[in-house]
Amino acid sequence: MPWERPSPRVAELIRRGAEQLLAASDEVIARVDEASMAQVDPAALADPALAAAMRRTTASNLTHWARANVQDPGGPVPPNLGPEVLGVARDLVRRGLDQSSLDSYRAGQNAAWRLWMAAAFALTSDPAELGELLDVSAQSIFTFVDETIAGMAAEVGRERERLARGTHVERLEVVTLVLEGAPIATRRASLRLQYELERTHTAAVIFSDTVEPDQVALEEGAELLARAAGARRPFTVLASASAVWAWIPGEDGPDLEAARARLDALPAARIALGPTLPGIDGFRRSHLDALATQRLLQRMPAEVRLATYDEVQVVALATQDERRADEFVRRTLGPLATAPPELRETLRTYLREECNTTRAAKALFAHRNTVLNRLARAEALLPAPLAGRLLQVGLALEIVRWVGPR
Repeated sequence: MPWERPSPRVAELIRRGAEQLLAASDEVIARVDEASMAQVDPAALADPALAAAMRRTTASNLTHWARANVQDPGGPVPPNLGPEVLGVARDLVRRGLDQSSLDSYRAGQNAAWRLWMAAAFALTSDPAELGELLDVSAQSIFTFVDETIAGMAAEVGRERERLARGTHVERLEVVTLVLEGAPIATRRASLRLQYELERTHTAAVIFSDTVEPDQVALEEGAELLARAAGARRPFTVLASASAVWAWIPGEDGPDLEAARARLDALPAARIALGPTLPGIDGFRRSHLDALATQRLLQRMPAEVRLATYDEVQVVALATQDERRADEFVRRTLGPLATAPPELRETLRTYLREECNTTRAAKALFAHRNTVLNRLARAEALLPAPLAGRLLQVGLALEIVRWVGPR
């Protein structure tokens, strides 16, 4: 169909609306993302790296369309088929999902359209202008989403053909059965995976937050952990374009100090470690704990490169219901929840050091008087005295450290 260009007046209205969308992009993205992720297959949500990539593509789609309409209001918008968008399409196949998972983008489209209609009514009250504005916008938005989804669906087909020629599908299929607790015999699963499931192992998720992850670096991260544990090699599964699942054999698990030192050579890789546990149940439990660690590690600053489940276990349990965890933090910390980070970190360290100011100053590499000053400022921000509430305040500070203030 021929592309109908808007009148100059309506083109200007579209440009202004697109500029407003970009200015309020965080709020708009949050609302569209909520609608999109509500329709995502739970199997995709179970992989934090894949879920995060899908959220980033939602933001990418919105800003891509808005920027195109600032430059050429009402003109055709090319589909958004960059490396990360196509990477999501490939990851869906690797997780055993099909292109029906792309329907979540339709839910996001509907949410975005409702927000755009509200903006259109605020841009003009002239019935003729409003009618033309909505007509041109509908053509632009729906065509853009149709073509983007079509491009992703084509990549799904290509990836399915590629995987059908390799062993990746079988390995991931068997690992998924084990993780889901399917009635598969341990000996049979070990033979199919060529990995002994009865041994003791430490699960890890090696992942990257970059737009174009280096899969070689992710595999090297798994090898790094194996060397730190004195193991010959890790057992790995390519979970997505941005994450490798690994199991490191050994009774003692990796040497964390050695692993952190060697991780400097892989600046784009981050590692979430589960506990060291025996047998097929340990294979499963350690992996699930590594995933829980990854979810929290992804919220930490990029310089935090490695975390263990032992470090985050209490926070992971406390934040299973995020809404109630947020309420707990607000009630417990009050203004301290959003105060300068050094105040929270000083109080957190002081509590971890059993309220010993000298040890806290040493751990923080700060002068004791500096620590005392920060503690006084932090306690003044608490809604109730610290005495008698050490456990609650300590837990709330750990939640903010790993999850961030809301």
